[in-house]
Amino acid sequence: MTTGTIVTLRGDRGFGFISGGEASSNGSEIFFHRSAVAAGDFADLREGETVTFDTEPDPRHPSRSCAVNVRVTLPEPAEAE
Repeated sequence: MTTGTIVTLRGDRGFGFISGGEASSNGSEIFFHRSAVAAGDFADLREGETVTFDTEPDPRHPSRSCAVNVRVTLPEPAEAE
């Protein structure tokens, strides 16, 4: 699993892009489709959320990767003092 941040979300069109963290080795954003959301609902996603995902060749553009199994990463619980 790779970790990244949702930087663009087009809810009206059903897709978004993930960047940052380990999202890509060349600094580009990775496309994901609403059908790639593994847990929860696409409508619940927000820009700026941290997600984990896998990658596979994009069926429409095989030379590029797309994100699959996209899951929102829950924040770490605060440690009790």
